[in-house]
Amino acid sequence: MDRILIVEDERPIAEILEFNLRKEGYDVAVVYRGDEALEAYRRLNPRLIVLDLMLPGMSGWDVCRQIRRESNVPILILTARDGAESKVEGLELGADDYVTKPFDMRELLARIRAILRRFPGQDGLLRLGDLEMDLENFTVRKRGQEIPLTLREFELLRHLLLHRGQVFTREELLRDVWDYQFPGDVRTVDVAIRRLREKIEDDSANPRYVLTKRGFGYYAPGP
Repeated sequence: MDRILIVEDERPIAEILEFNLRKEGYDVAVVYRGDEALEAYRRLNPRLIVLDLMLPGMSGWDVCRQIRRESNVPILILTARDGAESKVEGLELGADDYVTKPFDMRELLARIRAILRRFPGQDGLLRLGDLEMDLENFTVRKRGQEIPLTLREFELLRHLLLHRGQVFTREELLRDVWDYQFPGDVRTVDVAIRRLREKIEDDSANPRYVLTKRGFGYYAPGP
């Protein structure tokens, strides 16, 4: 279960965030001060930090700056400061997204899901069901058993897992995975998908990991 650390001094907002994130299946921790945020981050090792900027004890700017010295953990800034200059400063400090208050909860949840899809856990692993991809050692395992993939198959699966829920056309996969700058034979993608499914699926005719959106393309199911 992905753990999210909320750093927010306005308790009603913190409670709303915690309630909705728990409802989505996340493990949630909340602190109300900037100086508490660093201790909680180091102790809890969260997958994502939702960080207010105007905090007692230590500003969100300083929290973000300090965490970036130690880690690449994703940080989503949530603040009432909506000026372009503040947004640019937050992103330059290393934040991965910037949402202003008041916010739409559905949009915020969608942004959190998108960030978590883009960033694997700090252990360098991507997981989908009983499938596990180790990005550092370039291995894929299912139920603990290593599955030998070609480099292209590995890159294709990695791309789909990093963008779970997003449907890619064959042309987009040729561009993003094969790095084709000009139109290529889309059957190349179909062949690679078929071979990948034969290796990772229990039943390649009824796939669970790499799915087809008829008339559009391929995708890995979202969280």
